[in-house]
Amino acid sequence: MFKKAIVLTGGIATGKSTVSNFLKMYGYSIIDADEISHKILDKSIESIKEIFGEEFIKDNRVDRKKLGGVIFANREAKESLEKLLHPKIRVEIEEKALKIEKRNITYFIDIPLFFETKSYEIEKSLVIYAPKNLQLKRVMQRDNLSEIEALNRINSQMDINKKKNLASFVIDNSSDLKHLQREIEKFISIIKE
Repeated sequence: MFKKAIVLTGGIATGKSTVSNFLKMYGYSIIDADEISHKILDKSIESIKEIFGEEFIKDNRVDRKKLGGVIFANREAKESLEKLLHPKIRVEIEEKALKIEKRNITYFIDIPLFFETKSYEIEKSLVIYAPKNLQLKRVMQRDNLSEIEALNRINSQMDINKKKNLASFVIDNSSDLKHLQREIEKFISIIKE
């Protein structure tokens, strides 16, 4: 099914969105699992109330930050949410992929938990890499979290070095934007061959 797909993955705050935006600029199609998940989460208000409680709904929307605080600190809560969302996310990813596959072009599916869930039979993977200390700094700044909250989020995913070792391709994002762009251009020239 995913013959022309390359998974785009990495850890939290390694720069997947930035790389994704660059790839779009180069004309590549991206299927974003997080974007799909947010959409499905907003449609799952009743289920969220049922599983987690009324306090996770604010202004008729799921309070993502509050829910995140719970699921990143509690494995059972995380698994409950994944059980609710992942099958629905998969259906939508497959529908979008089917349309792109017909065009017979390389495209990317951004799946943050690709290696953790092992639920997609996709041969090639691209890991966006940044060392853990840089991830921590970025998560704290970006999401305005304490060090403990940020570490909970980072540690809820597979270690970034392990992902790097499992990858078909790696883009290093441990420096500045110019360096990242060079890494992306190098990667694109490899996949075009």
